[in-house]
Amino acid sequence: MGAGWEWDETLFSGTAAFYRRGRLPYAPGLADLLAGVLHLDGRGRLLDLGCGPGTVALRLAGLFDEVVAVDPDPGMLAEAARGAAEPEVADKVRWVRARAEELPSGLGDFTVATLAQSFHWMDRERVAATVRGMLRPGGALVHISDLKGESRSVDGLPYPAVPRAAIDGLVRGWLGPVRRAGRGLLPRGTPSGEDAVLVGAGFAGPYRHVVPGGQALVRTWGDVVAEVFSMSFSAPHLFGDRLAGFEADLRRLLRDASPCGRFSERQPGTEVFVWPRGAD
Repeated sequence: MGAGWEWDETLFSGTAAFYRRGRLPYAPGLADLLAGVLHLDGRGRLLDLGCGPGTVALRLAGLFDEVVAVDPDPGMLAEAARGAAEPEVADKVRWVRARAEELPSGLGDFTVATLAQSFHWMDRERVAATVRGMLRPGGALVHISDLKGESRSVDGLPYPAVPRAAIDGLVRGWLGPVRRAGRGLLPRGTPSGEDAVLVGAGFAGPYRHVVPGGQALVRTWGDVVAEVFSMSFSAPHLFGDRLAGFEADLRRLLRDASPCGRFSERQPGTEVFVWPRGAD
C-alpha cells in the first residue's frame, strides 16, 4: 500500500451490517458476461479474495462446483453466510477468514480467482504471485470494479441526486481532511498500477469488458446513510463516541437535499479485466 500505512483489522470494522443495503450492486449481466468469456459451465472452482459480505461469491456461485470466499473481517463473513439463504448456494460456498497474503492454506487449486475492488488493500505483488500459483493451467484472475469516469446524470428522473460532494465535505469536517483507513491515514489515497503488478507476476492480458448500467434506481435516506457507513473512510468506529452526532448531521443534510426522503440514481456500469494465468 505504500509508505506510511499498514493494514489493520479495523479497516472495515462495523461496516458489514450496512454493506448490502448501502452499496450499489454490480451491473446486471455480470454473471452472464463472465460465463461467456470464461466458458464457465457449472464446473470448476472459484476463489474470491476480499469477498466482503459475499457480493460476488454469491452472485457467481451457480457458475462453479465450489466457491472459496476469503475475507479477514468476521463481520463481513457473518453477513455473507446470512446472505447464502438458498441451500444449493450455501452448500457450495466455503467462507474462510484470512488475509489474501496468508494463502495458500490447503485450499487447493482454482479455475478462476476474483478481486472485486479489494486488490488495493493488499500486498499486491505477494498476492498476485500467490494467486497465479493457485490457478490451474488455463485459469484466470478477474478484476471487477465500478466503471470509472462514466456520466450518470439523473436528468429526467423523479428525485434529486444523492448529494455526494456535500457528504464528502461533512465526513472531512468530522474526521479531518486526510482520508482515514483503519488506524492509519491515506494522504495519497489507495495505489493504482495494477496492470504492472499483474504483468510482473506472470499474468497475460488483460482483456477488458464492460457490463452496461444506467438503470434508474431510487435510494432512501436510510440507504444513503448505510452507504456512508459501509465505506472504510467513514466506518462507524472512526467517529467513536461522536457517531450519533455525525449521523444526525448526515440525516439533516439528506433531509435538506430531498425533503421527500427519496433520491434518484443510475446503476453504474461494471468494468471487468480478465487476466489469463499465462504460460510458465
